[in-house]
Amino acid sequence: MSSLRETTVGIGSGAAPFADGPGTATDMVLNIGPQHPATHGVLRLKLVLDGERIVSAEPIIGYMHRGAEKLFEARDYRQIIMLANRHDWLSAFSNELGVVLAVERMLGMEVPERAVWIRTLLAELNRVLNHLMFIGSYPLELGGITPVFYAFTSREELQHVLEEASGGRMHYMFNRVGGLKEDLPAGWLGRVRTAIAAVRAQLPVYQDLVLGNEIFRARTAGVGVLSPEHVHAYGVTGPIARASGVDFDLRRDEPYLAYGELQDVLKVALREEGDCLARFECLLEQSVNSLDLADACLDRLAALPAGPVNLRLPKVLKAPEGETYAWTENPLGVNGYYLVSRGDKTPWRLKLRSASFNNVQALIELLPGTLVADMVAILGSLFFVVGDIDK
Repeated sequence: MSSLRETTVGIGSGAAPFADGPGTATDMVLNIGPQHPATHGVLRLKLVLDGERIVSAEPIIGYMHRGAEKLFEARDYRQIIMLANRHDWLSAFSNELGVVLAVERMLGMEVPERAVWIRTLLAELNRVLNHLMFIGSYPLELGGITPVFYAFTSREELQHVLEEASGGRMHYMFNRVGGLKEDLPAGWLGRVRTAIAAVRAQLPVYQDLVLGNEIFRARTAGVGVLSPEHVHAYGVTGPIARASGVDFDLRRDEPYLAYGELQDVLKVALREEGDCLARFECLLEQSVNSLDLADACLDRLAALPAGPVNLRLPKVLKAPEGETYAWTENPLGVNGYYLVSRGDKTPWRLKLRSASFNNVQALIELLPGTLVADMVAILGSLFFVVGDIDK
């Protein structure tokens, strides 16, 4: 009878005879992206794995970099609005708003009251538009298809009224240095109220359909916990920071636009757990409050008399020599604009501090020690836009 020979045809991380010797383990390097369905656009994650567990993670960015900050220097103060509009394509109005606020501060310009309230209204509608995208797409990444259809239906309600006012569907180009492009269409405020009511009626669906789903909770509760110390260390802001108990919101702590008069309506969504579930809950709660703020803006606009929405500007607009810094509470976190002028019609330097760039750095701390299966859940819960990272 011939002797039997046993052959190993599958080698796991704990049995790697081709590493440093029999029985020694070797780590595997796995690239997720830059063109991979598990990533948000053109982002690459370089993971080092020990079996199914992530040892280290390195986000590799820059695949969409287009040099927006350098292009700012070759455009005048009217033209740079178009560039700032596009880095976070889900928050276009809020992006352009930050730029004009910086230029207006440099010029010492005070815009008409009607423009201030319209800007505040549109900023909150844009915030809800941004959040609805992630509220719908995050469950989709975890296998839940239905919520995204509800989210896009609600988004359409808001996009219709925003498009009617600005003429743009995604890139509104509605802000101008000194105010807004033009006044609102006749009857528009009533149509916005209808749209807000329709969106508000849909929001409880996510409470039942998503937060009430035991599979969703199992995939997100206690997963990807971000500590307050790491929030501060990496400059994480927005709903992600507040989900970790970091109570900071520029609309309340350093009010701009009309937020100083809306403090009784503004409620900052806050959680202590810092996990994927807490981040989603903050996003949903913040959407509800943004609709409340939008309603309050509508009430104030209805009471305001008719008046201008912009200031008369010279044909060639030049900012005086100097520097200033303006920051806003964008939907994804704090956006900062450091403007340096040499007295010309173009910025000498305009440095953009985008929310997603800082937020995505937290992956370095969040992913190590977790399973590969949880990687998508953690990645999706950071709610970033790749263009906002790369600029």
